[in-house]
Amino acid sequence: MPQLPAPDYPDDVRARLETDAREIIARYPDSRSALLPLLHLVQSEEGHVTRTGQRFCAEMLGLTTAEVTAVATFYSMYRRKPSGDYQVGVCTNTLCAVMGGDAIFEALQDHLGVGNGETTGDGKVTLEHIECNAACDFAPVVMVNWEFFDNQTVASAKRLVDDLRAGAQVDPTRGAPLCTFKDTARILAGFPDERAGAVEASGGAGPASLIGLRLSKGETSAARVVHPRGSGSEQDTQTHEPSPSEHLSSHDAPQDTSASDPSHPAGPVAEEGE
Repeated sequence: MPQLPAPDYPDDVRARLETDAREIIARYPDSRSALLPLLHLVQSEEGHVTRTGQRFCAEMLGLTTAEVTAVATFYSMYRRKPSGDYQVGVCTNTLCAVMGGDAIFEALQDHLGVGNGETTGDGKVTLEHIECNAACDFAPVVMVNWEFFDNQTVASAKRLVDDLRAGAQVDPTRGAPLCTFKDTARILAGFPDERAGAVEASGGAGPASLIGLRLSKGETSAARVVHPRGSGSEQDTQTHEPSPSEHLSSHDAPQDTSASDPSHPAGPVAEEGE
Protein backbone atom coordinates (compact mmCIF):
# COMPACT_ATOMS: atom_id res chain seq x y z
CA MET A 1 0.00 0.00 0.00
CA PRO A 2 1.27 3.50 -0.79
CA GLN A 3 2.52 5.36 2.28
CA LEU A 4 0.80 8.50 3.43
CA PRO A 5 2.88 11.68 3.30
CA ALA A 6 5.33 11.84 6.18
CA PRO A 7 4.26 14.04 9.08
CA ASP A 8 6.08 17.32 9.60
CA TYR A 9 8.24 18.23 12.58
CA PRO A 10 6.60 20.11 15.46
CA ASP A 11 6.68 23.85 14.82
CA ASP A 12 9.49 24.60 17.28
CA VAL A 13 11.68 21.79 15.95
CA ARG A 14 10.96 22.81 12.36
CA ALA A 15 11.93 26.42 13.04
CA ARG A 16 15.19 25.40 14.68
CA LEU A 17 16.11 22.99 11.90
CA GLU A 18 15.26 25.54 9.21
CA THR A 19 17.71 28.00 10.77
CA ASP A 20 20.46 25.40 10.76
CA ALA A 21 19.55 24.21 7.26
CA ARG A 22 19.76 27.70 5.78
CA GLU A 23 23.23 28.08 7.26
CA ILE A 24 24.31 24.82 5.64
CA ILE A 25 22.73 25.60 2.26
CA ALA A 26 24.42 29.00 2.14
CA ARG A 27 27.80 27.25 1.95
CA TYR A 28 27.11 25.81 -1.50
CA PRO A 29 26.67 27.49 -4.90
CA ASP A 30 24.12 24.80 -5.82
CA SER A 31 21.64 24.11 -3.04
CA ARG A 32 21.26 20.42 -3.81
CA SER A 33 24.94 19.96 -2.94
CA ALA A 34 23.88 20.50 0.67
CA LEU A 35 21.91 17.26 0.78
CA LEU A 36 24.56 15.15 2.51
CA PRO A 37 25.10 17.53 5.46
CA LEU A 38 21.33 18.11 5.68
CA LEU A 39 20.83 14.38 6.10
CA HIS A 40 23.34 14.46 8.94
CA LEU A 41 21.40 17.38 10.42
CA VAL A 42 18.08 15.54 10.50
CA GLN A 43 19.87 12.43 11.75
CA SER A 44 21.16 14.46 14.69
CA GLU A 45 17.56 15.24 15.62
CA GLU A 46 16.19 11.71 15.92
CA GLY A 47 19.24 9.46 15.72
CA HIS A 48 18.30 8.16 12.28
CA VAL A 49 16.93 9.51 9.00
CA THR A 50 13.15 9.32 9.25
CA ARG A 51 10.59 9.91 6.53
CA THR A 52 9.92 13.24 8.21
CA GLY A 53 13.62 14.10 7.92
CA GLN A 54 13.65 13.17 4.24
CA ARG A 55 10.58 15.32 3.63
CA PHE A 56 12.29 18.23 5.38
CA CYS A 57 15.43 17.88 3.24
CA ALA A 58 13.36 17.69 0.06
CA GLU A 59 11.38 20.82 0.91
CA MET A 60 14.46 22.83 1.88
CA LEU A 61 16.32 21.90 -1.32
CA GLY A 62 13.48 21.80 -3.84
CA LEU A 63 13.96 18.08 -4.45
CA THR A 64 11.53 15.20 -4.55
CA THR A 65 11.41 12.81 -1.62
CA ALA A 66 12.43 10.08 -4.07
CA GLU A 67 15.66 11.95 -4.84
CA VAL A 68 16.39 12.36 -1.15
CA THR A 69 15.57 8.73 -0.40
CA ALA A 70 17.90 7.56 -3.17
CA VAL A 71 20.82 9.30 -1.45
CA ALA A 72 19.82 8.38 2.10
CA THR A 73 19.63 4.70 1.20
CA PHE A 74 22.88 4.69 -0.77
CA TYR A 75 25.21 5.65 2.08
CA SER A 76 25.52 3.37 5.10
CA MET A 77 26.37 6.31 7.37
CA TYR A 78 22.70 7.28 7.33
CA ARG A 79 20.65 5.06 9.64
CA ARG A 80 17.24 3.98 8.44
CA LYS A 81 15.93 2.80 11.79
CA PRO A 82 16.35 3.82 15.46
CA SER A 83 19.86 3.14 16.67
CA GLY A 84 21.88 3.39 19.84
CA ASP A 85 23.72 6.25 21.47
CA TYR A 86 26.94 4.55 20.43
CA GLN A 87 27.55 3.01 17.02
CA VAL A 88 30.16 0.32 17.60
CA GLY A 89 31.71 -0.69 14.30
CA VAL A 90 34.13 -3.60 14.07
CA CYS A 91 36.35 -3.59 11.00
CA THR A 92 36.09 -6.96 9.28
CA ASN A 93 38.06 -6.05 6.19
CA THR A 94 41.03 -8.20 5.28
CA LEU A 95 43.83 -7.13 7.62
CA CYS A 96 41.66 -6.41 10.66
CA ALA A 97 39.80 -9.66 10.06
CA VAL A 98 42.91 -11.85 10.08
CA MET A 99 44.33 -9.92 13.04
CA GLY A 100 41.23 -10.68 15.11
CA GLY A 101 38.41 -8.50 13.80
CA ASP A 102 36.22 -11.46 12.87
CA ALA A 103 36.67 -12.97 16.33
CA ILE A 104 35.88 -9.64 17.98
CA PHE A 105 32.71 -9.17 15.95
CA GLU A 106 31.46 -12.67 16.69
CA ALA A 107 32.27 -12.30 20.40
CA LEU A 108 30.46 -8.95 20.66
CA GLN A 109 27.36 -10.37 19.00
CA ASP A 110 27.25 -13.11 21.62
CA HIS A 111 28.17 -10.75 24.46
CA LEU A 112 25.53 -8.15 23.57
CA GLY A 113 22.91 -10.56 22.29
CA VAL A 114 22.46 -8.66 19.02
CA GLY A 115 23.14 -9.26 15.35
CA ASN A 116 24.71 -7.03 12.75
CA GLY A 117 23.01 -3.63 12.69
CA GLU A 118 20.97 -4.37 15.79
CA THR A 119 20.72 -2.35 19.01
CA THR A 120 20.84 -3.49 22.60
CA GLY A 121 17.61 -3.37 24.57
CA ASP A 122 18.79 -0.39 26.65
CA GLY A 123 19.29 1.65 23.46
CA LYS A 124 22.95 2.24 24.22
CA VAL A 125 24.89 0.26 21.61
CA THR A 126 24.30 -0.54 17.97
CA LEU A 127 26.74 -3.15 16.66
CA GLU A 128 27.81 -3.46 13.04
CA HIS A 129 30.68 -4.73 10.96
CA ILE A 130 32.24 -2.09 8.78
CA GLU A 131 34.72 -1.85 5.96
CA CYS A 132 38.27 -0.53 6.09
CA ASN A 133 38.84 2.30 8.56
CA ALA A 134 42.16 3.30 6.93
CA ALA A 135 43.99 2.40 10.12
CA CYS A 136 45.50 -0.93 9.11
CA ASP A 137 48.67 -0.39 11.12
CA PHE A 138 46.49 -0.43 14.25
CA ALA A 139 44.58 -3.59 13.36
CA PRO A 140 42.24 -4.83 14.61
CA VAL A 141 40.32 -1.57 14.90
CA VAL A 142 36.94 -0.83 16.47
CA MET A 143 35.24 2.53 15.98
CA VAL A 144 32.66 4.13 18.25
CA ASN A 145 30.76 6.98 16.62
CA TRP A 146 33.68 7.17 14.14
CA GLU A 147 36.36 7.57 16.82
CA PHE A 148 39.26 5.10 16.84
CA PHE A 149 39.83 2.31 19.33
CA ASP A 150 43.01 0.66 18.10
CA ASN A 151 44.72 -2.69 18.65
CA GLN A 152 41.66 -4.30 20.13
CA THR A 153 41.23 -7.79 21.50
CA VAL A 154 38.10 -9.76 22.32
CA ALA A 155 38.56 -8.92 25.99
CA SER A 156 39.19 -5.18 25.47
CA ALA A 157 36.25 -4.89 23.07
CA LYS A 158 33.93 -6.50 25.62
CA ARG A 159 35.13 -4.07 28.29
CA LEU A 160 34.58 -1.21 25.87
CA VAL A 161 30.91 -1.99 25.20
CA ASP A 162 30.29 -2.75 28.88
CA ASP A 163 31.67 0.67 29.84
CA LEU A 164 29.55 2.36 27.18
CA ARG A 165 26.41 0.71 28.49
CA ALA A 166 27.31 1.54 32.09
CA GLY A 167 27.86 5.22 31.31
CA ALA A 168 31.53 5.10 32.28
CA GLN A 169 34.01 7.50 30.70
CA VAL A 170 35.50 5.95 27.59
CA ASP A 171 38.45 7.58 25.84
CA PRO A 172 39.31 6.83 22.19
CA THR A 173 42.84 5.75 21.41
CA ARG A 174 43.27 8.98 19.43
CA GLY A 175 41.05 11.76 18.24
CA ALA A 176 38.38 13.84 19.90
CA PRO A 177 36.61 12.76 23.10
CA LEU A 178 33.64 10.49 22.60
CA CYS A 179 30.16 11.96 22.24
CA THR A 180 26.76 10.49 21.41
CA PHE A 181 25.79 9.52 17.90
CA LYS A 182 23.36 12.43 17.63
CA ASP A 183 26.10 14.86 18.64
CA THR A 184 28.45 13.23 16.14
CA ALA A 185 25.85 13.64 13.39
CA ARG A 186 25.55 17.35 14.10
CA ILE A 187 29.32 17.76 13.86
CA LEU A 188 29.28 15.89 10.55
CA ALA A 189 26.60 18.32 9.37
CA GLY A 190 29.28 20.99 9.63
CA PHE A 191 28.63 22.60 12.98
CA PRO A 192 31.50 23.22 15.41
CA ASP A 193 32.24 20.88 18.25
CA GLU A 194 31.83 23.24 21.20
CA ARG A 195 33.12 20.86 23.87
CA ALA A 196 36.17 22.15 25.70
CA GLY A 197 39.36 20.72 24.25
CA ALA A 198 37.60 18.66 21.59
CA VAL A 199 38.94 20.61 18.63
CA GLU A 200 42.51 20.54 19.96
CA ALA A 201 42.40 16.77 20.35
CA SER A 202 43.55 15.09 17.21
CA GLY A 203 44.51 11.68 15.98
CA GLY A 204 47.64 10.66 14.21
CA ALA A 205 48.73 8.11 11.70
CA GLY A 206 50.86 5.22 12.86
CA PRO A 207 54.53 4.79 11.97
CA ALA A 208 53.77 2.38 9.13
CA SER A 209 51.38 4.91 7.60
CA LEU A 210 54.03 7.62 7.60
CA ILE A 211 56.85 5.69 5.93
CA GLY A 212 55.95 6.92 2.45
CA LEU A 213 55.81 10.52 3.63
CA ARG A 214 59.22 10.27 5.29
CA LEU A 215 60.77 8.71 2.21
CA SER A 216 59.31 11.43 -0.01
CA LYS A 217 61.13 13.96 2.15
CA GLY A 218 64.42 12.13 1.68
CA GLU A 219 64.46 10.67 5.16
CA THR A 220 65.65 7.13 5.72
CA SER A 221 65.08 4.67 8.48
CA ALA A 222 67.77 3.05 10.55
CA ALA A 223 69.57 0.09 9.05
CA ARG A 224 67.77 -3.22 9.47
CA VAL A 225 69.09 -6.75 9.49
CA VAL A 226 67.43 -8.86 6.81
CA HIS A 227 67.98 -12.28 5.32
CA PRO A 228 68.56 -12.41 1.55
CA ARG A 229 65.72 -14.09 -0.30
CA GLY A 230 66.08 -17.85 -0.36
CA SER A 231 68.60 -17.90 2.47
CA GLY A 232 67.79 -19.49 5.78
CA SER A 233 71.29 -19.26 7.16
CA GLU A 234 72.15 -16.72 9.81
CA GLN A 235 75.63 -16.59 8.29
CA ASP A 236 74.12 -14.97 5.21
CA THR A 237 72.59 -12.14 7.27
CA GLN A 238 73.33 -8.73 5.78
CA THR A 239 72.98 -5.17 7.01
CA HIS A 240 70.67 -3.35 4.64
CA GLU A 241 70.67 0.43 4.25
CA PRO A 242 67.37 1.42 2.57
CA SER A 243 67.57 4.21 0.04
CA PRO A 244 65.00 7.05 -0.06
CA SER A 245 63.38 5.50 -3.12
CA GLU A 246 63.19 2.00 -1.73
CA HIS A 247 60.26 0.46 0.06
CA LEU A 248 61.21 -0.78 3.52
CA SER A 249 59.76 -4.25 3.13
CA SER A 250 62.25 -7.03 2.54
CA HIS A 251 59.64 -8.84 0.43
CA ASP A 252 59.19 -6.23 -2.29
CA ALA A 253 61.89 -7.33 -4.70
CA PRO A 254 60.48 -8.14 -8.16
CA GLN A 255 59.50 -11.78 -8.37
CA ASP A 256 58.38 -14.00 -11.24
CA THR A 257 55.49 -15.49 -9.33
CA SER A 258 52.90 -15.67 -12.05
CA ALA A 259 52.61 -19.01 -13.84
CA SER A 260 51.55 -17.10 -16.96
CA ASP A 261 54.90 -15.30 -17.06
CA PRO A 262 57.07 -16.70 -19.89
CA SER A 263 60.15 -16.25 -17.73
CA HIS A 264 58.71 -18.30 -14.88
CA PRO A 265 60.85 -21.41 -14.25
CA ALA A 266 57.88 -23.65 -14.99
CA GLY A 267 57.25 -21.90 -18.28
CA PRO A 268 54.04 -20.19 -19.41
CA VAL A 269 50.74 -21.91 -18.77
CA ALA A 270 49.14 -22.99 -22.03
CA GLU A 271 45.59 -22.06 -22.83
CA GLU A 272 43.05 -24.73 -22.10
CA GLY A 273 42.84 -27.25 -24.95
CA GLU A 274 46.31 -26.51 -26.31
